[in-house]
Amino acid sequence: MEQDMVERKKGEIREGDQEKWVYDSSVDHKGSVPLRASTGVWKAALFIITIEFSERLSFFGLSSNLITYLTKVIQQDLKTAAKNVNYWSGVTTMLPLIGGFLADSYTGRFSMILISSVIYLMGLGLLVMSRFIPSLKPCKTDECSHPSRVHEVIFFLAMYFISVATGGYKPCLESFGADQFDDDHPEERKNKMSYFNWWNFALCCGLVLGVTFIVYVQDYVSWGVADLILAIAMTITIIIFYFGKSFYRYRMPQGSPLTPMLQVVVAAIKKRHLPYPSSPALLYEVPKSQNSRGRLINHTNNLRFLDKAAIIEGNEQLSPDKQPNPWRLTTVTRIEELKLILNMIPIWLTSLTFGTCVAQTATFFIKQSSTMNRKISHHFEIPPATIYTLTAVGMIIAVTVYDKILVPILRRATGNERGISILQRIGSGMIFSVLSMAVAALVERKRLSIAHEEIIQGGKTGPVSMSVFWLAPQFMLLGVGDAFTLVGLQEYFYDQVPDSMRSLGIAFYLSVMGVGNFLSSFLITLVNHITEKAGGKSWFGKDLNTSRIDNFYWLLSAMNGLNICVFVLLARRYSYKNVQRSHVEVADSRVGDGLEMESMA
Repeated sequence: MEQDMVERKKGEIREGDQEKWVYDSSVDHKGSVPLRASTGVWKAALFIITIEFSERLSFFGLSSNLITYLTKVIQQDLKTAAKNVNYWSGVTTMLPLIGGFLADSYTGRFSMILISSVIYLMGLGLLVMSRFIPSLKPCKTDECSHPSRVHEVIFFLAMYFISVATGGYKPCLESFGADQFDDDHPEERKNKMSYFNWWNFALCCGLVLGVTFIVYVQDYVSWGVADLILAIAMTITIIIFYFGKSFYRYRMPQGSPLTPMLQVVVAAIKKRHLPYPSSPALLYEVPKSQNSRGRLINHTNNLRFLDKAAIIEGNEQLSPDKQPNPWRLTTVTRIEELKLILNMIPIWLTSLTFGTCVAQTATFFIKQSSTMNRKISHHFEIPPATIYTLTAVGMIIAVTVYDKILVPILRRATGNERGISILQRIGSGMIFSVLSMAVAALVERKRLSIAHEEIIQGGKTGPVSMSVFWLAPQFMLLGVGDAFTLVGLQEYFYDQVPDSMRSLGIAFYLSVMGVGNFLSSFLITLVNHITEKAGGKSWFGKDLNTSRIDNFYWLLSAMNGLNICVFVLLARRYSYKNVQRSHVEVADSRVGDGLEMESMA
């Protein structure tokens, strides 16, 4: 009877304590343990999603029309302009690795976002000044053959300010938003799964407005007015983000996350001759009450060589007052964190072919649209880049259907709280990339036949009569693939990295897209060399009408199909992060000790 009363009181206090406070190593804006009712979850995440919408509006509004600005306003030749766009895109893609590392190690995510906000506003401010201050304008008159050198310098300085700011924004905004949900709380954990879906919904809304409304203002009203709109929108959302600071849950930086991993390798090498212990329970781990670096991770049997770093030798005296030399003895959690990173490498590598497919949307897909009939009516013709919105539309529809319809059904069918596992979601999206490339090949083949009839044989100039909306299926299919694979990759790289590396985890996801772009360029160069040497005619001619881009699409489709087979094998053997739930057990210990003292009294 007494034992039942003890267990009942334990459960009541455990449940009440868990509902009142958040025990996930986060703090509130005062540095205290956060109250669950007044911090985090959607009331905090919405502030962060708002600034992401504004950032994507600015980024896509500027990047999608950047080559147009360089060729029409600064009057660079196409080759130079394309090279400058590639340089800027490459820098923008790789800087998040630095921004994520600095945020995790030293500044924290909130501070990095504020620093990036200031730099972003400086960039947008310089763009506005370069269009409205007479001495900084490209030309003193409406038309000139040699734009001002000062304007060119200010313009590139502004764009690289934005690039640096994006390097801080991208790894921190999304991970900071996900930090607002407690993994150890069942309801908040489910909300976090939905968070990644709605994050991308906001991202797509910013993308759609950027490549439609902002591009329209740039082309038909004024570049300066468009820059001013972006600067005002960014200022408003930064203010909104800052005023949400009392609602946020913060993760404190804990120094470089790379040092503990190097310590594991060094310790394992030093103890390489020691035999494995008879049980993993004999490996060194700090008690939960002494752990200050976040959650503990359970031992796994893969990469067993690293386990030797946690073998306790006879001459290593352990006590609560004296910590062991981490270069000689490390904890199981530190070892498992390194295993997590090493296990990610094959998943990262097999995601690159999907990134290569995504790269086609901003290059060959857009180039196809520029050669097709884009008229909606006799008086209105959509810009070539605007067709890119179909990818965002496909993603928005797929994310909504997945989150609101498929996930509840899959949860009941599989018993998995996610519906399907993260890697199953990623693999499902890869199937859509195969279909998208196959459809793109068929559509391009039809476009080539019409171009041959109308232009090469008929002598017609300008676009072919084929409607640009023939491209809709390939854009939409890739958008659906993005909803599964890109969102899944975001969740995977946030969830499966060590808790101290989550900004860097999002940067790893972004690097998939960046390396995918570089891989696409390398593949084009390689295919161009092989086809030119083998058949005397390259697949990539002077223009699309003399090229065989359809064959290139078939190649990408086949590569992705083979890649899926490898990915499935890796996914079936993958071991997910297995975290110990510590706060409940701490509550149990506290309750048990209190009841024991009452009984003794």
